[in-house]
Amino acid sequence: MGKLTALKVKSEKRPGKYDDGDGLRLVISADGSKKWTLRIQVAGRRREFGCGSAANVTLAEARDKADEIRRMVRDGLDPQTERKRQNFIGMTFEEAARMVHKEREHSWRNQKHAAQWISTLERFAFAKIGSAPIANLDAASIRGVLLPIWNQRPETARRVRQRIVAVCDWAHSAGIRETEGPRSLSAGLPRQTAEVKHFAALPFADLPQFMTSLRSFERTSAVVRLAVEWTVLTVARSGETRGATWDEIDEKAGLWVIPAERMKAGRQHEVPLSSRALQILKELRSLPHMADAGASDLLFPGFKLGARLSDMTMTKVIKIMGCAVTVHGFRSAFSDWAAELTDVPNEVVEACLAHTDRNKVRRAYLRTSHLEKRRQLLDQWCQFCVGEVARR
Repeated sequence: MGKLTALKVKSEKRPGKYDDGDGLRLVISADGSKKWTLRIQVAGRRREFGCGSAANVTLAEARDKADEIRRMVRDGLDPQTERKRQNFIGMTFEEAARMVHKEREHSWRNQKHAAQWISTLERFAFAKIGSAPIANLDAASIRGVLLPIWNQRPETARRVRQRIVAVCDWAHSAGIRETEGPRSLSAGLPRQTAEVKHFAALPFADLPQFMTSLRSFERTSAVVRLAVEWTVLTVARSGETRGATWDEIDEKAGLWVIPAERMKAGRQHEVPLSSRALQILKELRSLPHMADAGASDLLFPGFKLGARLSDMTMTKVIKIMGCAVTVHGFRSAFSDWAAELTDVPNEVVEACLAHTDRNKVRRAYLRTSHLEKRRQLLDQWCQFCVGEVARR
């Protein structure tokens, strides 16, 4: 039988500590507020646990809470850790990741790094494991996230893995998971290699050197060289570049307007032109064949009058330069770069790539164009690739 009564709890006004017995006490502060605490020995050390405000928790309820804590201690559990675990039961991986991101907000090197940390998970992990309970997230599920990007985007895959494991480690330390994040993830994944020739996409970190080499490459025509550079800077598909005509260019507005019939998705696409892209137009106009009578309407005409460049022509130049990547791979490099080195929303990146989306809401978002955001992003891409500060 406890020492306190419900009447005593309600009527007592004097500041102090009033024992009920077996460690449970009512604490009245100088301001008149009342709370329940339990002092108990845990692992050889005396600790104090809160059992709620006396304004909301009755004497009987406080005794029940104290009994629950005592049972935890008898079972060898840490009440504080167990309470936290109970609060987090059912927490999903996405919820845990966002909590980790928020908790670390004052420790990031800068805001850009903070945004990159969560955007990488938003882009590559949440769709597959975001709704999975963090307590049960296993190695097989994480491998399912990594497999599609393991060899195509090795650096991105490495960072995604690190961040997923970090979230699992946090959940373990919080008592939500019984184990830390799995470390032996690569055992069930294909062997990675650092050799560029095995990647369909050039690692984005190699783009500046590639662009420098391209601009001084003399084993092809200026048209082909400029076509490849244009494709990289505008993140266009090969066919969009090879079919580009002068009447699609609005130099005053700094836009390349590709008509719907030439787009994969069947919708008109506007590409903001960076400073270097506009300079490429000037270089094209200065080429001797452009001044000839009957010159092609194409920006990048083929070797026969009125004919387009072939897709293999651009691919061959890249191969001769020692890069076993596809023209399309530059779009993947842009995508990786944007995810890793910018804090731009993924929807803007997808809009630059003219990707379609099955989700009606996101598709409506993409249709709004966000031209200025895309212009800023492609200016940043230009600066990264060729070291030129975009000027407007």
